Amino acid sequence: MGRDLALLTPEIVALLTAVGALVAEMLRRPRIALMVAVIGLLAATGLTLRLIGTDTTVFGGSFRIDELSVWAKLILLPATVLSMLLAQVDVRGTAREGTVYSLLCFATLGALVLAGAGDTMFLVLGTLLTGLATFALVAYPDTDPATEAAMKFFVFASVTGAIMIFGLSYWFGAAGSTLLADLPGMDTMPMAVIIGFVAVVIGLGYKASLVPFHFWAPDAYEGGPLSVAAYLSVVPKIGALFALAQVARDLPPESGWAAAIAGLAVLTMTYGYLAALVQDNVIRLLAYSSIAQSGYFLLGIVAVGSSKLALTSVILFAAAYAAMNLGAFAVTAATGRVLDAFRGLGRAKPVTGIAMVIFLLSLIGIPPLAGFVGKFLLFAAAIDVQFTWLAVVAIANSVLSLAVYLRIVIPMYQQAETEFSPLGGGLGTVVMTTLAATLFIGLAAQFFLAGLVGWPS
Repeated sequence: MGRDLALLTPEIVALLTAVGALVAEMLRRPRIALMVAVIGLLAATGLTLRLIGTDTTVFGGSFRIDELSVWAKLILLPATVLSMLLAQVDVRGTAREGTVYSLLCFATLGALVLAGAGDTMFLVLGTLLTGLATFALVAYPDTDPATEAAMKFFVFASVTGAIMIFGLSYWFGAAGSTLLADLPGMDTMPMAVIIGFVAVVIGLGYKASLVPFHFWAPDAYEGGPLSVAAYLSVVPKIGALFALAQVARDLPPESGWAAAIAGLAVLTMTYGYLAALVQDNVIRLLAYSSIAQSGYFLLGIVAVGSSKLALTSVILFAAAYAAMNLGAFAVTAATGRVLDAFRGLGRAKPVTGIAMVIFLLSLIGIPPLAGFVGKFLLFAAAIDVQFTWLAVVAIANSVLSLAVYLRIVIPMYQQAETEFSPLGGGLGTVVMTTLAATLFIGLAAQFFLAGLVGWPS
């Protein structure tokens, strides 16, 4: 028990941080709530560093301490801190400011539970924990659009969650266990494998906004605070995709799940970018962009269990995606929600304009930025397991994404007389931090892969 708790120290610290922020809010001390949340999550990140390279389980194999769960903490905990700095712009001075910081911590804890799930019950627990917190975050502004978005989010989550639990009962009946490690024992029961797999894809797919389980995402992003949209596009999404990778590691390969994931990847990438092409609202454009980016993660998941590149590619792309997506949302928070608000930004604010261009080019996958490195490894992983056609489709969609993101870049360098507010405080910190991360991951890719993730020999 002592060993298990020691390995779970980062999660325990994250839980105590969430409770501490909630207590500070109950005492009407929102500044202290923010301080507790930031310090606590950074401390949890520091405690995670000693776990790099660990590959074990706790509590009878129900929770995994491996490269997926460890890197989930190293990516998602700092991403949540940056989301809190973004949230200051939306909630500073409001009646329940501290509650937002506490809910962000609870939702992140749920994402970490998903990323380390070694048991089907942890899939359910992680989904519920992230869901309950994020429903409230979307509804926080107490406006009609926010309430409607939160209700759509809640109803969709309730249905998909119920389907997932129903499907998981088949896995329990067939394997005689709720542990994911016991799934290979179902190799003689393909129907049970398929039913459970479809249910898990539905349950996790809605949280990762995979098509066709994405319908809640654009409305939730637009209706809720912009900082919550940025958070939803990164933390719960990565947690759900890491959970799907954990499941894929133990699924019998003869069930054909990889082909199904490949088809879902094509549908998600293509639909996301096509829908983004016709958006004039930048938040909805970034929402559909986020949907499309989810499809790229699936290239790595397709290769899980068959390629050494699979988990490395998923982890590296998650780090790159978190940096470039949070950066793009931060610039949007300082600029405006519609495309016309960006007109002249690059001329009036050269540093902010260059930062936004770098984030968007990284989302496309232009070298030598972080997005290129992540996508390159994802393509290599798919090709390594004979899904070359999937890599070709993904490359074609990257070309399509150029048209999507140029819709933001072109107005930025047109003549305009718009006044832009200075990029200071929390927004400036988020933009500079994510810009540095986007450049570092891309420019120092070889060092990052060899020294930190473990480039396969």
